[in-house]
Amino acid sequence: MPVEGQHQPLAWHTLDRWSNRLARRFAELGLDETSMLVIGLPNCPEHYVAAYAGWKLGALVLPLRANLPPIERDGILDVGDPAVVVSDWPGIQYRQVTTAELHALDGYSDAPLPDKVAHPGKSVGSGGSTGRSKIIVNPRRWEAVPGDIGRGLYSGFATGQVQLIAGALYHNSPFSWGHFGLFEDHTLILMERFDAARAVDLIERFKVNFAFLAPTMMKRIVDLPDINSRDFSSIEGIFQTAAPCPPWLKRAFMELIPPERLHEGFGATEAVGSCSIRGDEWLEHPGSVGRPRNCDLKILDEDFNELPTGEVGEIFMRPFDTSEPTYYYIGSDPAKSTPDGFISVGDMGYVDADGYVFLADRRVDLIISGGANIYPAEVEAPLSQHPDIIDVVVIGIPDDDWGKRVHAIVHPRDLGNPPSAASLDDWMRRHLASYKLPKTYEFVAELPRDGAGKIRRTALVAERVKGMGHGG
Repeated sequence: MPVEGQHQPLAWHTLDRWSNRLARRFAELGLDETSMLVIGLPNCPEHYVAAYAGWKLGALVLPLRANLPPIERDGILDVGDPAVVVSDWPGIQYRQVTTAELHALDGYSDAPLPDKVAHPGKSVGSGGSTGRSKIIVNPRRWEAVPGDIGRGLYSGFATGQVQLIAGALYHNSPFSWGHFGLFEDHTLILMERFDAARAVDLIERFKVNFAFLAPTMMKRIVDLPDINSRDFSSIEGIFQTAAPCPPWLKRAFMELIPPERLHEGFGATEAVGSCSIRGDEWLEHPGSVGRPRNCDLKILDEDFNELPTGEVGEIFMRPFDTSEPTYYYIGSDPAKSTPDGFISVGDMGYVDADGYVFLADRRVDLIISGGANIYPAEVEAPLSQHPDIIDVVVIGIPDDDWGKRVHAIVHPRDLGNPPSAASLDDWMRRHLASYKLPKTYEFVAELPRDGAGKIRRTALVAERVKGMGHGG
């Protein structure tokens, strides 16, 4: 597994024996099939060893960001009450195994343990859009039949590939894809942290076949000065999700790999349903996230009435197989649902006449300015194309005249000499109606995106409201 500039191979038999020893240490500390294991490590081979050790005891595994702010971290730990925490966090009130201890297990046997299937096996932590800690648990058995994973995912994923792990392992997609890959005989190329130039180097060096990439990663790759001379011929599938992908970026990435090898997915950790679309299909339905897969989908208004084709509403999905739930929360009430079992996690969108789904934004992120509905993604897309902008996020902040004003937080290429507001307005008028243009711009050194490229707009709004002296 390459980590930063080093190449640290970890063979399967080493992973197996190391995790056997660690599982016995975990068992001493009380971990079993009734308890939770938290892994608070950065991307590293030890992350996989710890997860396998937990699953060998039948435990529920929860990966958390290693440098999560203590208030948010402690909130999730309090909700989950783990039996064991693997981390180097100081002063936590739980049984802990540190990184140093992971390398000091010689006194424990590496012999196989009795077979167990974790049920449930995987969970994901969230501070929530309101800051309320919760844990999203996948309640199903953590098992599969070899070969079945790729057949059901519409992703370019297949048995026996070389997979690049470019995202942070505390996120659902990188964590899941990596472990799916190990189950399906993948060689994993693990990055300690994402760097676009290094990612392309690794794709070329190790002939990578499959990778999950968030749109922010894709943008940094296409922005590389030599990108058109790089070799992506080994790629069999790129799976893109986590945030809306601007159409211009998607087209730019399809100049690097054939359209049929770029896959986009839309869904949620709750796994109540999903949509997917392949690049060549997307070219015929630009902007869509595809059609529902293995689920029913409805667009409903606030009173649960189904909306007509083309009208934006809240997206509700229901899996075909309703024999068992696809999720439950620890620390929160269930997601919104209809009497007939359709579930929403707050995403907004519409369906066209051919059944293709198009996203708007979450209801909580919708900006109502001067009585008009403005979706952040439609403003962010043209701004992100500006040659002097690296990254951007759009939010709505309180305004006495407009109710909410459109505010763009911009990461410029040159923070010391950013583009003027007037020049950005001129750029935006070529793409959008004038009422959708940002009323104000703010320039920052970097946006606080997480390892999957996601960003909490509600937190950004709260920070700016506090700075304005508003009570809310």
